[in-house]
Amino acid sequence: MKGFIERYLLIIFMICAFSLEGQTSKAEKEALKDIYDQTSGEQWDIPWDLTKSETTWQGVVIENGQVVALHLHKNGLEGKIPSSIKNLKNLRVLNMAFNKLNGEIPAELFALTKLKSIRLEMNSLTGSLPESFVSAKSLEELSLFNNQIEGTIPNGIGDAETLRILNLSSNYLEGKLPKSIAQLKNLESLELFGNKLSGAIDVELGELQNLKELVLSYNRFEGNLPQSTASLANLEFVQLQGNNFRSIRSLQNLRTEGLATFDSDDEFLNIQFGKENRSKTRMATNTFEDSKD
Repeated sequence: MKGFIERYLLIIFMICAFSLEGQTSKAEKEALKDIYDQTSGEQWDIPWDLTKSETTWQGVVIENGQVVALHLHKNGLEGKIPSSIKNLKNLRVLNMAFNKLNGEIPAELFALTKLKSIRLEMNSLTGSLPESFVSAKSLEELSLFNNQIEGTIPNGIGDAETLRILNLSSNYLEGKLPKSIAQLKNLESLELFGNKLSGAIDVELGELQNLKELVLSYNRFEGNLPQSTASLANLEFVQLQGNNFRSIRSLQNLRTEGLATFDSDDEFLNIQFGKENRSKTRMATNTFEDSKD
């Protein structure tokens, strides 16, 4: 009899566990509903059926009852990102690119310690970047190109030490490039095309030994490009044109084995690096790829 009861209880437990699998906490579900309500969810290209489980909602990835990814790119979102997104504490990927989002990016987003990828490019977001990135311990990708973000690039960006991709192109950012950029040792892509950044570059770019893409074109940079830039042996894509650099001749000894594109206002270097044989099709990395959770 005892064995029968134990087996019965085990079956009941397994049924309950199965029924709860995938369901999120109340706070997470409310955060998802806030996103839906504040971004005109009923008008989305693929709307959610709020009468059904969140496990059925398009773009919501749930693991062990926790929301770990939101893939809502190109889905007709229009409105503001709610601050309640802070309740998605296990979020690793946020992809809301190519929508009609407006307003400021909530500072709470950058307090999510497990977040690896933020893709908000091709929207109409305003405001400024957060001053602190101390909590962005896992952030590997920050892509905000083609928005209306103003202000400066904060010195605190250097605390996001896991960053591999930083794309802030085509905004209204101004001021100098913060020296703390040199702390981003894992950085592979630095794209700042088409802002109002200015002044001499005092950043030791040579510290970014993993850098493959360096896009500083069409800003207001002045002075000489740092000598250390020539030590970047992994560069594949370089665009420096449209600035007020006095000299970029520090690049004369740049290794070119993997260099596919080089554009600048220095015709001598353009010829040296074989500009005529390289791709001229890309002004900045504005290509779109779905993020993986």
